[in-house]
Amino acid sequence: MAKRDYYEVLGAKRDASPEELKAAYRKLAMQLHPDRNHGDADAERKFKELNEAYDVLKDEQKRAAYDRYGHRAFDGSGGGPGARGGFDFGSAFSDVFDDLFGDFMGRGRGQGPRAMRGQDLRYNLEVTLAEAFTGKQAQIRVPSAMQCEACEGSGAEAGSKPVTCPTCSGVGKVRAQQGFFTIERSCPNCAGTGRVVKNPCKACNGKGRVQRERTLSVNIPMGVEDGTRIRLQGEGEAGQRGGPNGDLYIFLSVTPHDMFKREGADLYCRVPVTFATAALGGSVEVPTIDGGKSKVAIPEGTQSGRQFRIRHKGMPTLRGASMGDLYIEVAVETPVNLTKKQKELLKQFNEGASEENQPESAGFFARMRDILSPKG
Repeated sequence: MAKRDYYEVLGAKRDASPEELKAAYRKLAMQLHPDRNHGDADAERKFKELNEAYDVLKDEQKRAAYDRYGHRAFDGSGGGPGARGGFDFGSAFSDVFDDLFGDFMGRGRGQGPRAMRGQDLRYNLEVTLAEAFTGKQAQIRVPSAMQCEACEGSGAEAGSKPVTCPTCSGVGKVRAQQGFFTIERSCPNCAGTGRVVKNPCKACNGKGRVQRERTLSVNIPMGVEDGTRIRLQGEGEAGQRGGPNGDLYIFLSVTPHDMFKREGADLYCRVPVTFATAALGGSVEVPTIDGGKSKVAIPEGTQSGRQFRIRHKGMPTLRGASMGDLYIEVAVETPVNLTKKQKELLKQFNEGASEENQPESAGFFARMRDILSPKG
């Protein structure tokens, strides 16, 4: 089968500029690349043909020979400057490899290794419910990788500097040709940094970073809840090759309180009330999260489980924009360890009690009788 004209293969004019040829090649290479045409033999053939055409026309001398002698310039049939000697199909594609996939690989060819941002760190911090109510200034100790002061992060001994890696010429990656594919991987000599240290810093062993424990002051705002995350920008690990530091994320956990249960900004407290107070009425003093006390009136005949609300005595919302409420749940305490006289008095009360005195239990047993009585 006769070879097609290389300009026709690229869809370019014979007087096209190198930039126009490259643009035409890029467009077709994206369409015909085997990764996008799995199992398509025709696309694979056209892709090889495209690489062969561009490999010739991108080179000024080869293009001049092709313009003068056509395909004869490279097939060894005479009339041309020499035998073909074989095309490197991968070289054409590798020239625009970074243009096509540069963003995916993280950088373009020849730009050298990119600065690497330091890793983010996590620190778990416990606070009490009272501390969450008031807020606090906490001191924490965080171990992390910090820039070596002796070499200022270069990894080289004082008076020397890292040199460009001779294996990858500072790119940080090397390429290997496999058929018409170009495989790129991290440079084994410099581990992808693009630089090698001949005289490593003794303080950090040439790493440019050292492990240190730092003491940081953290502002815990009032109203924080369990799971609140605080970000300290730039307080994570030091970056590499001049990259920025990572961030430190502090995850807060609020420890359970012995007396209060929290739901959002509201607090709940279960308060025992004597049998007499619940029956006759009275008042009780209850604690508040701010360390104070509040008096709650208990109406006559109060039952267990009844709730009373004390406004604005709960938790502040984050940063103190508003206050929640405190809910008091009454738990009527049954008397224990009664004296003989107290037992006699309770028996007298029970014998003289009516449905009006104990409506809830009277109503319950009445309903039970209705359910269990035979239907007739």
